[in-house]
Amino acid sequence: MSMNSYGHLFRVTTWGESHGPALGATVDGCPPNVPLTAPMIQQWLDKRRPGLNKNTTQRQEPDAVEILSGVFDGKTTGTPIQLMIRNTDQRSRDYGDIADTFRPGHADITYHQKYGIRDYRGGGRSSARETASRVAAGGVARQAIAAIAPSVEIKGYMVQMGEKKIDRDRFDWATIDENDFWCPDAKAAFEWEDYLQWLRKDDHNSVGAVIEVVARGVPAGIGAPVYAKLDTDLAAAMMSINAVKGVEIGEGMAAAALTGRDNADEIFMGPNGPEYSSNHAGGILGGISTGQDVVVRFAVKPTSSILSPRQSIRMDGSPYEVVTKGRHDPCVGIRAVPVGEAMMASVILDHILLDRGQTGGMRGKIG
Repeated sequence: MSMNSYGHLFRVTTWGESHGPALGATVDGCPPNVPLTAPMIQQWLDKRRPGLNKNTTQRQEPDAVEILSGVFDGKTTGTPIQLMIRNTDQRSRDYGDIADTFRPGHADITYHQKYGIRDYRGGGRSSARETASRVAAGGVARQAIAAIAPSVEIKGYMVQMGEKKIDRDRFDWATIDENDFWCPDAKAAFEWEDYLQWLRKDDHNSVGAVIEVVARGVPAGIGAPVYAKLDTDLAAAMMSINAVKGVEIGEGMAAAALTGRDNADEIFMGPNGPEYSSNHAGGILGGISTGQDVVVRFAVKPTSSILSPRQSIRMDGSPYEVVTKGRHDPCVGIRAVPVGEAMMASVILDHILLDRGQTGGMRGKIG
């Protein structure tokens, strides 16, 4: 399998499978002299780690990251950083029944059609477990951003579970870290709790979600026109996350229902430079950051592994009724939040480095 890398100057290659001995990432292009230790990365992995609460999979993985190269005396050296996370709680026997069966909604059938072989233990490379590698690499990106662009702050949260949405009037940044759903609406989080438990225990079902990720303090001028747009790389990064089926920047699909007068973010001269009346563009115009919040949303489908029987076929083409056993997330969107943050951090850092290499930070004067 090829194409396991993303990024331009800050480039990440992930490796490993869900039920293999380990997985991880090779991070190339990180600037030197960036403070970096395993605990600095671990704090982000702990947000994504399975088994944290009753609303996620009960697979118990410590997700302890090991730094094998690229760091000396607590600082990056500018050489490739090798990160490894050992798998310790695999239960491959849970997947024995589907070794010759294609699970509906999974990549089993397409992997077999493409490669003629697949790792059926948890989906192998197609498993959401792969995202632990991304979060580890995103931890490196966050440290580099803190060193060279300390104004940038990245935060993700869930804004919708199934048909249940947050009330934007109750949006509270302080609430995000206080509930299992990374939800900025405390009332919505309380309601989602009962709904998800009923869905998992009684209905033997799962549900999708929408996650929003915001990067504050991104300087104006990051990104480039046409083929190196900041929003192009952000969309590709978010779309590459397991189970993601849609990505929006700013107003996104809702922009189609607006008029030009409504959608235009009016510009005024403020004491510290240009200011905008609104942010329908999501902080990006012509592929280049405006200095406003960069706002990205992505939708994840319902977890395909459910106890409800679904019709499928076996390797020999015969019909088969599939009931997926094992430990699975009833809503994969919960643990997708730190993954979205990691991908945002990686792309933002990559474009900061690209801009630094092309313009040296030079900017056109206004006012």
